[in-house]
Amino acid sequence: MSIFLSTAIGLFFGFAFGVGCALAVMYSIYMGGYRAAIRDSRLPTPPDRYRQTLDKISRHELKTQPK
Repeated sequence: MSIFLSTAIGLFFGFAFGVGCALAVMYSIYMGGYRAAIRDSRLPTPPDRYRQTLDKISRHELKTQPK
């Protein structure tokens, strides 16, 4: 087997599995956080962190509104 072929196979598997696995992990983290946010928003009394984040978003929207 030539060095070129070995290198090409190594690069293919490295990028295919490496990037694919990294994207799968990031997607699962994102979906877990998204589900937790939806769950928190539906609680009778939202957690402090959720309310603080809503306050930050409201303040940011007020700053960026055109006058």
